[in-house]
Amino acid sequence: MGPIRLLAAPIRRIANSRLFQLAFVVAVILLLDHYSYDYAVLRPVADGLKNAVTATVQLCSDYFRVGILTDPVLQVGLMIAYVYVICLLIFFLLRIAIRAAVDLVGWSNFLWLRSTIARERGIAAYRAWVPLERIRPADCPQDVWERQFAWPADNKPPYPPLPQRMLRGAISYATVFGGAAVLLQLFTPFPVLTWLHQLI
Repeated sequence: MGPIRLLAAPIRRIANSRLFQLAFVVAVILLLDHYSYDYAVLRPVADGLKNAVTATVQLCSDYFRVGILTDPVLQVGLMIAYVYVICLLIFFLLRIAIRAAVDLVGWSNFLWLRSTIARERGIAAYRAWVPLERIRPADCPQDVWERQFAWPADNKPPYPPLPQRMLRGAISYATVFGGAAVLLQLFTPFPVLTWLHQLI
């Protein structure tokens, strides 16, 4: 497992680069544009992407003027954004599937890989634990510290449930976007709040 991680580290670093992700998205768009007429499987994907971009540009043209230069820039930008979001969703689902497969392999001890997976996860857990252990006061025993902050005695995680975290994240994002919209409305020529009011 160690040599595989060592070999995969530069690949992961390149794949996490924003420039590589943009180049990958542009390559996907160009391949869809080139091969959608040759392969019937790709034709609905290309048509759906084109229809979504056209509908969004039409929606934008209802609220501000889309000129000769704005139209192609908006189409290209929306196409890149849509493909980027779809690729992020696909890779997120793939990561969940791979994690579930690794969990299944470790749980069933398939090919006797349970010890290797447990060792790797133990190392990751220890690295995550070390920063918390550094700030433990000398008069607080380690088991009390663990029960209080790491994993409580009732076997519940020491963080809020997923719906509460999602709601808190949505509220924080809405606050940031609302503040940005107010600043744009007050200090720039873009009446964002007026557009949002008309859209609603």
